[in-house]
Amino acid sequence: MQRSIRTRLGRLRSDESGMSLVYLAIGFMTFMAASTLAIDVGMFMTARSQAQNAADAGALAGAVALVRDSWTDRTTTGPAVQGAMATAKKNVVIGTAPSVLTSDVSFPNDPAGQPTRVQVKVFRTTSRQTALKTLIGPLFGVSTVDIAASAIAEAAPANAMTCVKPFMIPDKWQENSDNKGKTTGTWTTSSEFNLLDSKGTVLPNPDVYYPAGDPRYTGYTVANDKGTPLTLRAGTGGDPNPSFYYSWKMPGDTGGNFYSDNIAGCNTSLVHWGDPIVQEPGNMVGPTVQGVQALIDQDPNAQWDTSCKCVKNSAFGTNSPRVFPIPLYDPGYYASGKLNGRDADFKVANFLGFFVDSLSGNSVQGHITDIVGVIDTSAGPAPAAAFPKAIRLVQ
Repeated sequence: MQRSIRTRLGRLRSDESGMSLVYLAIGFMTFMAASTLAIDVGMFMTARSQAQNAADAGALAGAVALVRDSWTDRTTTGPAVQGAMATAKKNVVIGTAPSVLTSDVSFPNDPAGQPTRVQVKVFRTTSRQTALKTLIGPLFGVSTVDIAASAIAEAAPANAMTCVKPFMIPDKWQENSDNKGKTTGTWTTSSEFNLLDSKGTVLPNPDVYYPAGDPRYTGYTVANDKGTPLTLRAGTGGDPNPSFYYSWKMPGDTGGNFYSDNIAGCNTSLVHWGDPIVQEPGNMVGPTVQGVQALIDQDPNAQWDTSCKCVKNSAFGTNSPRVFPIPLYDPGYYASGKLNGRDADFKVANFLGFFVDSLSGNSVQGHITDIVGVIDTSAGPAPAAAFPKAIRLVQ
């Protein structure tokens, strides 16, 4: 009896049947743990990417608000902070809006010490009660994981423009004298740039233009001129007038149809500071009116709101085609060219954002507004007083 029991126990001890099931169970559990862990890691990576997208979007929105709404309002209730927060929160992280507080939006200086940047931080963390829950993590004592991201956008002076319209007006200058030498000292939209008197002699106290690269810059700025009504008329006479535009022979072709098409559409050529401007030959009043009307017809309900100094009711949001850049020419260079026999000689001094309200006969009526430019890495830096700003992520 005892021998029989010992025999059976020996056989049982040496019997390996059923072990494959044990190994299979252990392997299956290991596979499930690894798979679940992979799901956790994949979810964390996705969350990190989504959080970065939220931070990027918020920083860009804040920079846009600085340019479009108020360059100086950096308060917690201002458009830059509120726009950055709202946009960041719209970009959910694994189905939940990230936490973004007013303290998470800041305005660091750029390397030159200028307040051109917006930084936004977003969080899904335990301290904000928004941490991500794990699937396999609780088995290892990790039930949640913190996710955070940060981004910095910059609204820097733009060194180039595209979609520029083919008519140009003079940049603002320091008004000193009329053409008789009488001291005036007040620039208005009906002023003339006077370098010479009626006899062609240089005035004793002529009008002066300081360009955008000069700390004494006299030209248009968003801070001083946004919202100012401006009527553009075909240029007459020899002295620059703020309302008188000259037609520009744009890159690509010549002629009335091409000129009009460049108003109604977009000429993608990059235009830079200091670029020479060649005047379009012939009378371009008709093509100007035709092109501007076609532009108005693309967004007929858009209106200028004087309370916010912005465009309302546009079918294109903040990108109405009725907002466009026009080149500003250097009135001093033009006037000195006349003095030295270079009549109708122009070069780009700056750019001006313009919203076209309406046409009145041959006159184009509108308001000065902000405009977004571009950064051309093959060109030199923009002058500090560049009217357009280029919005980009820098970190």
